[in-house]
Amino acid sequence: MKSLLCLVWIAVLTVRLAAEDPHYEPLALGSPAPDFRLPGVDGKTYSLADFAQSPVLAIVFTCNHCPTAQAYEERLKQLVTDYTNRGVSIVAISPNSPAAVRLDELGYTDLGDDLPDMKLRAQERHYNFPYLFDGETEATSIQYGPAATPHVFIFDNDRKLRFRGRIDDSERPDLVKHQDTRAALDALLAGKAPDVAETKVFGCSTKWAYKADSGKAWREKVKQEPVQLETASGDGLRALRENKDSGKVRLINVWATWCGPCVAEFDELIETNLRFRQRDFEVVTVAAQFPDEKDDVAKFLKKHHSGVRNLLFGETDKYKMAEALDPEWDGALPHTLLVAPNGKVLYRHTGDVDFLELRRKIVPALDAIKPWPAK
Repeated sequence: MKSLLCLVWIAVLTVRLAAEDPHYEPLALGSPAPDFRLPGVDGKTYSLADFAQSPVLAIVFTCNHCPTAQAYEERLKQLVTDYTNRGVSIVAISPNSPAAVRLDELGYTDLGDDLPDMKLRAQERHYNFPYLFDGETEATSIQYGPAATPHVFIFDNDRKLRFRGRIDDSERPDLVKHQDTRAALDALLAGKAPDVAETKVFGCSTKWAYKADSGKAWREKVKQEPVQLETASGDGLRALRENKDSGKVRLINVWATWCGPCVAEFDELIETNLRFRQRDFEVVTVAAQFPDEKDDVAKFLKKHHSGVRNLLFGETDKYKMAEALDPEWDGALPHTLLVAPNGKVLYRHTGDVDFLELRRKIVPALDAIKPWPAK
């Protein structure tokens, strides 16, 4: 009886784990293309019928945030340029659930994977192909089973799958030896089967919706990180701005507990740290308050889980503080600086921060230190 109960429990546990962590197999070669109805960044809704006139259809699962996907953007655009007039339709689909993308997975991008951000990406990078969003239900992506971004699925005139795999064999163009997608397209256009019908892929794993739970667990873990408050001197603030020895891009934010805009943007400031802290990046907060207000400052920082370097000026002369930190600052709050490792100020702003604008300063500054793909 005990053995039977044990077997039943194992079966129940197996089913439960499968439900929590499903594995979606890639569409089998020779399978018909699953139909879809998905919104595009251009405001239109697309289905297979929209590409019916093309002898060959390539569906590329890709996304905004993944650095590997970004490395292939220009090559994907070039594929469209080279093959559209030859009878190939190329459509990109983002399979990712935005809720399943953790903040620390956004360290190489200014934009996330939701539809509004996809629209921005397509507009700014001049995409010449339909870019569709499947992150709301992932119903289409589950049928195709992309393992990573990017992942290519190529269908013949009968819309049977004839190739699945990579665009080529290296994120770095100078190291590419095998143009797998081009070879498959050329073969199908010539009425032949591709010599290589399947390859492995490399890139960021697909962010299936079930991964949102692990993201929530990660956020809870982050909230448990210690919060500390240090006292800073004038010389310390001056060295902070000069940023000679950190080797990091440093974001400095001057704020106060009684400053409405400071409080309103503080959580997004901490999220910016969570985005980029795995790279050569750090956030430092400087409370523009008197030393005897330290307890109030510390209470606020703990409430907002400010696990960054937090400073409070150790003197009562706030003008001395302002002069030490940034002689160009007029004293209004909040005040934000982004400083390169050589001390160059890359971003200086007094007032509410436009965080998209800020991220567009951070990403290239980080890439200047250590680009991706790594060289």
